[in-house]
Amino acid sequence: MQALLINKDAAGYTAQLGQIKEAQLPQGDVLIKVDYSTLNYKDSLAITGASPVVRSFPMVPGIDLAGTVEKSDHADFKAGDKVVLNGFGVGEGHWGGLAQMARVKGDWLVPLPSAFTSKQAMAIGTAGYTAMLCVMALEQHGVTPDKGEVLVTGAAGGVGSVAISLLAKLGYTVVASSGRVEETDYLMSLGASKVMDRNELSEKGRPLAKERWAGAIDVAGSHTLANICASMKYGGTVAACGLAQGYDLPATVMPFILRGVILAGVDSVYRPKADRVAAWARLAKDLNPTQLDAMMTEITLSQALDTAQGQIDGRTRGRFVVNVNA
Repeated sequence: MQALLINKDAAGYTAQLGQIKEAQLPQGDVLIKVDYSTLNYKDSLAITGASPVVRSFPMVPGIDLAGTVEKSDHADFKAGDKVVLNGFGVGEGHWGGLAQMARVKGDWLVPLPSAFTSKQAMAIGTAGYTAMLCVMALEQHGVTPDKGEVLVTGAAGGVGSVAISLLAKLGYTVVASSGRVEETDYLMSLGASKVMDRNELSEKGRPLAKERWAGAIDVAGSHTLANICASMKYGGTVAACGLAQGYDLPATVMPFILRGVILAGVDSVYRPKADRVAAWARLAKDLNPTQLDAMMTEITLSQALDTAQGQIDGRTRGRFVVNVNA
């Protein structure tokens, strides 16, 4: 079967399309025929070697997959079931979804909601599932549409695209922050009320700025996250889920102790199964499926190799769905 394989040896680091056998797949109690996978930022880091994402070699990358159960020794799944997997170290320490077959632990799987096809589920993928977790975090901390504007950074990326669509459908006024002004029409079509240049937030700012945001979803970290916190309204919440600008946080405690701002960290990799099921149920209910096509670009396994560097360089938009059988 076809698979992307990452290797590291004396000759160096390589990522290439190759052939694997079912017997080579790692241990697990569920065997899945993969329909579609995705190319996430983390997958591109793994493929290009830009960051030490991969923890063992050889490795099949792909932190997402959607497909059909072929064999199962897990009580919750049987042959023929449609399933989706996001995270749990798949594609980092356990062979992932950028292959035609995968063997994984059944505890990592979520039944595919009937509202979505496998392709649509991967148009959502970890990025969209993370965006839903972020929206749920804002809701849990009392950020409602009447409270004011909600900022989304990295707006043209996977998390940002889905977050804008979700928030707009739920009635929020969304401001999209992006480094690509040429994507303004795309972002407005998803539901953004306005688009701002990310440079307004990316440099060192004041420890406390004018109150503006009722809520925010941030994928950047570093100065961007610090500036967002400094300009939150009293009692506002920031859902932080990424570090595209950096893993540092050059901020002060002033927004937290003077305005009661909440910084809610959102992890999607090891999220408990109940939260995953709830997030996918909300996606089935609250995501506008007609907008998935606008967010999605379908590519093949071989094209994933070429696309990875563009994603690292910030030259791509939306979601990349990988047809592993094309």
